[in-house]
Amino acid sequence: MMDDQEPEAPCAAHVAELDTLYPPPAELIGKAITDHLTDFHLAYLKVATFFCLATVSEKGLDVSPRGGPAGCVHALDRKRIAFADWPGNNRIESMRNIQSDDRVATIFIFPGLEIFMRINGRSMISVDPALLRQVAEGNRIPRTAMVITVEEVIFHCGRAVNRARLWEPDSRIDRRSLPSAGQMMIALGKLSDVTADDLDAHYDHGMKNDLY
Repeated sequence: MMDDQEPEAPCAAHVAELDTLYPPPAELIGKAITDHLTDFHLAYLKVATFFCLATVSEKGLDVSPRGGPAGCVHALDRKRIAFADWPGNNRIESMRNIQSDDRVATIFIFPGLEIFMRINGRSMISVDPALLRQVAEGNRIPRTAMVITVEEVIFHCGRAVNRARLWEPDSRIDRRSLPSAGQMMIALGKLSDVTADDLDAHYDHGMKNDLY
C-alpha cells in the first residue's frame, strides 16, 4: 500500500558528482557511434520486429511502442529509415509532437538477443503514395508513414534484458495476477452499462484481429 503523504523531494545529483560516480566510457564505445547506417545496422533492421519511439513537444515527452513483421522498418538509404503508422488509440501524439518538434529517438528490442539498437534523428510525416506502398504490409496501405533522418546510431548492451530476465520462460506474468483491461476501463472511465468480461473479450479480439 502506498503512503498518501507527500514524499520528500530526493536530493538531486549535480553533473560534477556524476563524473565522480561513473568512470568515462571506453574509447571503443565512442568509435562505435555513427551518423549513418552501416551494413551491421541494416542487418539488424531486416530482422527488427519491435521498437519504441520517443518524441518531444512543448508539453513534454511521449514514448510509444511500434511493431510489425521482420523488416517493418525500411532503410531508404544510409541516412533515412521509414515505417508505416498503423491503428492504435488514435491519440496520434507522436505525429502531433513531430509537427512542432522533429527530434525523435528509437530503441529496437530483439527477442532472444542481448543487444539493443538505438537510432536518433529528425523525423517527418509523409503521405507520399509511393512511400506508403513501399512500407505497406501485403495489401494494407497505411494512412501515413514516418521518415527518420539518422543523426546517431549506436548498439546498446543487453544487461537490462538479463537483469529483467526478459527472455526467461518463467518470467512471463500471469495475466490473472493483475487487473484486466476491462476492469481498469470500467474503473477509470466510471462505466456502469457494460461488464468487465465484455470489455475484456472486445479488447482481446482487437489485440489479435484488428492489427491494421
